[in-house]
Amino acid sequence: MLTAAQLSTVVNEVLTDAPPRVVLDLGGVTFCDSQGLGTLVVLSRKASRSQSLLVLTNVGDFLLRVLDITGLRSALMIRNGHPAG
Repeated sequence: MLTAAQLSTVVNEVLTDAPPRVVLDLGGVTFCDSQGLGTLVVLSRKASRSQSLLVLTNVGDFLLRVLDITGLRSALMIRNGHPAG
């Protein structure tokens, strides 16, 4: 189980090299609380400041519903389906 703090540490390390895109595969995520949601938003903003793009893939229906309810879906880049080349 990856916690929000662990995710933040890993993404922050990746962002030190300022890649054009950081893709998070959320296919195995079965739970996400307010701390996890906040972490995704903060990491998305950090990526933007690093001129990177944080992309969420394989976002499950439950998480999509949570993002809709909280109004965060529009704040995050979500690419379900075929990954971009």
